[in-house]
Order: sequence, then structure tokens, then C-alpha cells
Amino acid sequence: MQSATVFNIQKFSLNDGPGIRTVVFLKGCPLRCAWCANPESQQRPPQLEWKESACMGCGACLAAAPGAQAAEHAGKRHVDVRALRGDAPEAQAAVRACPAHALTCTGETKTVDEVLRVCLQDQPFYEDSGGGVTLSGGEALIWPDFCEELLGRLHDEGIDTCIETEAHVAPQVFHRIAPLFDHMLIDLKHMDAAKVREHTGGQAGLMLDNLRWALANHPDVLPRTPVIPGFNDGEDDARAMARWLREAGATRVQLLPFHNFGESKYELLDMPYALRGVKNLHPENLERYRQVYLDEGIKAFF
Repeated sequence: MQSATVFNIQKFSLNDGPGIRTVVFLKGCPLRCAWCANPESQQRPPQLEWKESACMGCGACLAAAPGAQAAEHAGKRHVDVRALRGDAPEAQAAVRACPAHALTCTGETKTVDEVLRVCLQDQPFYEDSGGGVTLSGGEALIWPDFCEELLGRLHDEGIDTCIETEAHVAPQVFHRIAPLFDHMLIDLKHMDAAKVREHTGGQAGLMLDNLRWALANHPDVLPRTPVIPGFNDGEDDARAMARWLREAGATRVQLLPFHNFGESKYELLDMPYALRGVKNLHPENLERYRQVYLDEGIKAFF
């Protein structure tokens, strides 16, 4: 039986595909988007998190993991969350030893059976609302064998399936797994390969080729663009993406205004956040941006 690292299973979601859905978040992503709202999803293994406001600085975590590297913030010494895998025995000992629960682990290895058991708990809600299960991340497609087995089991139960993906995976993997989803929500970030590489570390061509293939071969694909200040929020950016979508056969795009809701997560992981202090965008800020798509014949919505 296949297994994967899961960092969250969110029930009763209304924004991740049609109807009421359970969203399974898998850890691991080939990209490092500067605006990532789930930095805990980037690394594949479980990770330690440390909450400064809860830490008493007692040193219990270090005493429980004597071989672990130490870090210090605000005068409080603790296990360095960057230097120790969350599933290492020393890490688990440190988590158990923390009296204030300031040290925690995000991500847990789960089998298909374990994930399926949680998803089936809300099956009546899927049936009543036209919902189902959505795989997200990170990038769920870096776990192709897990996805394949889980999707087959979900379909055996009559459950609708969806994915939120950046499509930054090998075409042979994408072509193999994509047909197993009933719906696909696929990012379109930018047309400029250099900007994509600078801001995400990824290959624009790979993502565009997979998105183009999906639009031509899958019955239900929704391109989605996270609109990020200083990256792709210009009208010229919108026009280039709208024209590419039209040429690729798309008729619609969902715009996702930038938000900084994940900023505090970077502190838990002791990671820098490149967009710290950047203000959130709202639909009313992007009406002219949206109009560019409409002028190009692409239905853009929030």
C-alpha cells in the first residue's frame, strides 16, 4: 500500500473545487514561490515548528535531544528546527519533552487506507452538494503512486476527485495521473521564463506545456492565476496570459488575489519571507486587471 507525507486534511472546504470537499494536503513541492502561503508544504519530510510566544526557554527540548543542534531567539535556546527532520527520533523526543507545546511537528506519513478513512467520513456531504475530495499541497503530483492508488479507491466509492496543481512535474507523470481526476485546478503564474525562475525556481515551459496538454485532453480544467504584487500584477502580464490562454483553447481563468495569511508560518519554521509587509490585494484592486482578460475574450473571475 502506498503512503505519503500529509500535513493537513481539511474538511468542509468550499473553495477547492465544486461542492463541499475534503482537501488532502501533501508535503513536498519542486517550487519555492516567494509568496507561498504554505511554507510547511515545501519540504517532503515532516518538519519541526517552534512558536516563540509559547516557548518558556526551559531547554527541555535540548535535554531530550542531546545530539540536536541548538538555536536561540529572543534569549530562548531551543532545538534548531531547520537542522532536524521532524520524524527523527531526536525530534520526536524533543516535541514530547516540551511542556508548553511550543515545539511541534508538521507532516505525518499516512497510508492510502488512513487518508481514505478520513475522506469517507463526510461522504454524505459530497453526495448532497456535488462535492468530493481535492488533493493539494505542496504539489500532490510528486507522489504519483500514492495519488493513483487513492484516486482509484475514491472512485470505487463513487467520490468525485479534484486537484490543485502547479503542473511542475515530468510530462509522463502528468499525462498518467491527470486523467484520474474529475476536475483540475492548474496554476498559470507568468509567461516570462526568467521571472518564473527568479520568483519560483521553476521552469515556465514545463508548466505551460502541461497546462496546454490538460486543456486539450481533460474535460474539466480551470486555470488559476495567483496575482502577486511585483511579479505578475501588471496589465501587460494579464494581457500576455490572456492571449496564451485563448490560443491554448481556454475560455476562463480564476484570479487569486495575493494574501499574506501564511506569513506567521515562516516564523514557525525559522524561514525568511520575501513578501513581508506587502499589502493584501482584493478583487476591487484588480478590476482593471480583470478587464484585460475580458477584453481578450477570457472570462476572468475571483
